Amino acid sequence: METDFELLQELTETSGAPGYEDRVRAIVRDVFEDTVDYVRTDAMGNVVGTLEGESDRSVAVAAHMDEIGFMIRHVTDRGFLKIDSLGGWDPRVLRAQRVRVHAQDGDLTGVIGSVPPHTLDEDQRQQDDAVEDVHIDLGRDAETVDELVSVGDIVTMEQTTEQIGERITGKALDDRVCVFAMLEAAARLETPPCDIHFAATVQEEVGLRGAQALGVDIDPDLAIALDVTVANDVPAIPDAADRVTELGAGTAVKLKDSSVITSPKVHQRLREVATERDIPHQLEVLPAGGTDTAGFQNTNGAKPVGAVSIPTRYLHTVTETADQGDIDATVELLTAFLETESESHDYTLWAV
Repeated sequence: METDFELLQELTETSGAPGYEDRVRAIVRDVFEDTVDYVRTDAMGNVVGTLEGESDRSVAVAAHMDEIGFMIRHVTDRGFLKIDSLGGWDPRVLRAQRVRVHAQDGDLTGVIGSVPPHTLDEDQRQQDDAVEDVHIDLGRDAETVDELVSVGDIVTMEQTTEQIGERITGKALDDRVCVFAMLEAAARLETPPCDIHFAATVQEEVGLRGAQALGVDIDPDLAIALDVTVANDVPAIPDAADRVTELGAGTAVKLKDSSVITSPKVHQRLREVATERDIPHQLEVLPAGGTDTAGFQNTNGAKPVGAVSIPTRYLHTVTETADQGDIDATVELLTAFLETESESHDYTLWAV
C-alpha cells in the first residue's frame, strides 16, 4: 500500500457515533496541524483544515467522521441494555457481535446476545430481527450495570482493522477510509490554485447534517464529497448491473445516488483528469443511499458538486472491505483534481 496503513487503522478502529465524534476529531485535528494553513472546529463538531491558494476561488472537500452506532434507551431490571439506532443498521448483522459501551467513567466491552437456534420454537425462528429486540450483555449483575451505565450512553461496534491480501477490512471504513484519503491529499498539496477547505464532517449517517451546516458557513464555489459506495461484486449478486462498482477496478466517479445528481461538468472533469493521469477509475450510479454531496448542493444557494467514491463490500457491517489500489487511486485523483482546480474551470450550466 502506498499510503499510511497505521493512520487508516487508527481512524477506523477509533469510535465515533453520530454526534459523538470527539475521538476521531482529535486525530483529524492532529494530522491537519502539520499539513494545512489553519484548522477550526465549528459548533456541530465539523473540522475544517484550510489550505490557502493563489486566488479567491474556494473548494470544499468533505468526508464524514461518524460511524453508525447506538444510544442506550433502557437498562432492564436484570442489567441488560436496550438500544436505539444512530444510523441505518441491518439487524441481521448484529447477532453475537462484540460492542463498546462508552460510559461516563470509561469504555466497557459487551456482547449482543443470540439465543441458540436449537432452543427456538417455530414462531421464534420465523420472527424478523429488529434493533429494538437486541440486548447487550455486559457480564455484570444488574446493580453493577446500573452504577456503570446510563440512558444516553453511546455504543459502537468493536472490531480491528486488518489487511487481507490486497484488501483492507474492518468497521467504519464508511467513511473513515475517505477521511484518510482526504488527509492524504491535503498532505500532498502545497500551494493550490485556489483555497481548499478540507472538511471532516459530522452526523452524515443521520441526515447529512454536518455538511448542510458547512454549506452555509463555508459557502464554497465548488464542493467535492468523498464517501464509500456499494461494491456488490459477490456471489449473492449474480447480475453485473446490480453490483454498482467492483473492488480493484479503481476509484469511482459518482454520477448519481438517491440524494444527488452530480454536476455534469464536474464529473466530466474528474473523468478527464483520471484519464490524463492514467488513474484507474469506474463510474458509479447508486440506486439508493446519499452522501454529503447533497448537503452542499443547494443549502446556501445552488452550487456545482461532484463526488468520488471508494468501492466497498459489506457496507454497514463490521467487515467492510476495500481494495488498497482503489484507495490509492482515490487519493491520486483527488490530489490531481485539486492541484489543477483554477478559475479557468467554469461549471455553470449556461457556459459554452
